[in-house]
Amino acid sequence: MELSVLNIKGEDTGKKVSVSEEIFGIEPNTHAIYLDVKLYLANQRQGTHKSKERAEINHSTRKIKRQKGTGGARAGSIKSPVFVGGGRIFGPRPRDYGFKINKKVKVLARISALSVKAKSDAISVIEAFTFDAPKTKSYLNVLNSLSLVNTKTLLILPAIDGNVYLSSRNIPKARVTTVDSINTYDLMYADRLLISESALSILETQLNK
Repeated sequence: MELSVLNIKGEDTGKKVSVSEEIFGIEPNTHAIYLDVKLYLANQRQGTHKSKERAEINHSTRKIKRQKGTGGARAGSIKSPVFVGGGRIFGPRPRDYGFKINKKVKVLARISALSVKAKSDAISVIEAFTFDAPKTKSYLNVLNSLSLVNTKTLLILPAIDGNVYLSSRNIPKARVTTVDSINTYDLMYADRLLISESALSILETQLNK
């Protein structure tokens, strides 16, 4: 498979790069994608939710009314969950929502996500570029040249470029990441992947391990 290389003005440079069919041309494994996205979202949860149960309520433990003769149900402590201000039955407790999936499944999920984008013709290879200073307008100009201003984009760089990253940070639908930090969620979230020409070979090397 060959992809044309564009510059930041959206012009075809005339160069083409060959990409591996083993990474950009497989039959996507949707279940692997589902598991990796689920794991990513689970890891974003703080899990700090907590409510007080009966034993943790600071109230008197005396019996609030006699056992019989009131015409109502039996009642003990005011801490009972049936009373306002009582403890909560089986309330949430702090927990870790993470779970484990095998490394090979994670790699398969990323390759499947890239293949989904390749089949949808949603990948553009961009010449390496940088900015002299972090300016949101500079990155907006790049997106405007590529007709992607209102499109969810993910730019994949070989290594972090502070000026490029800071220039994109205030643009709601634009994300910038590095080859080492890509994840299936970000790949699937983006409507268009922008892969730096210099990042392409590193990406293929890492996913072919």
